[in-house]
Amino acid sequence: MRAIETTGILNTQGQIQLDHPLAQSKPSRVRVIVLMPEEDDLNEAWLGAMSTNPSCAFLHDPEEDIYTLEDGQPVSYEG
Repeated sequence: MRAIETTGILNTQGQIQLDHPLAQSKPSRVRVIVLMPEEDDLNEAWLGAMSTNPSCAFLHDPEEDIYTLEDGQPVSYEG
């Protein structure tokens, strides 16, 4: 048995849509193991990706640090 790792989306009908098609010359049965991240895992993955993404490197520039905790007005919610 050969293993292929890929990614995709599980839609609201419970069907898996792969991000990229798998090269296969004829129909065959497959065995599927679905690993679904917890919500916290998604947030951590997103934050990790953003903190290392070269397109966001400018945010590490000290000139971008223009706000402090003393800026703005406190907000309170009376609910």
